[in-house]
Amino acid sequence: MNPKVDAFIDRAQTWQKEFEKLRAIILDCGLTEEFKWGQPCYAYQDKNIVLIHGFKEYCAMLFFKGALMSDADGILIQQTENVQSARQVRFTNVKEITKLERVLKAYVYQAIEVEKAGLKVKLKKTKDYAVPEEFQKKLDKTPKLKKAFEALTPGRQRAYLFYFSAPKLSKTRESRVDKSVKQILAGKGLDDD
Repeated sequence: MNPKVDAFIDRAQTWQKEFEKLRAIILDCGLTEEFKWGQPCYAYQDKNIVLIHGFKEYCAMLFFKGALMSDADGILIQQTENVQSARQVRFTNVKEITKLERVLKAYVYQAIEVEKAGLKVKLKKTKDYAVPEEFQKKLDKTPKLKKAFEALTPGRQRAYLFYFSAPKLSKTRESRVDKSVKQILAGKGLDDD
């Protein structure tokens, strides 16, 4: 048991009992407990398998390669359409976790087997995502911007494309593009300071 996870659970404003129950279930499966990205994370031979985290409406187990798992019980959830690999199992109380304990352990063991087999999620490339018209126009008019955007990591490129594509109104998409030009030219991602 990792002392950082102890501190995380002790500090938790909500979901303390749920975190404790999920932790016990996962540790019973023989995984190593770590603390990554501010969350309890569980690994098999230094490979991330599952983490637990809480949100306002629910807490969850997140399987890093959940997209490769069979979901016989229909409990795995893709958080958003842009999440390619991870899948969650969500809970709103400790009773739900207790009721699913056997199934959750089976899913953890399945996730370990996915990792042992060396399976990888085939991720979409940045070029597979649509470039919003408003951003494409700006790229066509500004070669320096196009070069800077192409120099960004694929993850940063995708973040911008999702951010620019989200609004329904063209005016809002255009505004987002205009506000991001300086950041892109500086070689920074959307959330970089």
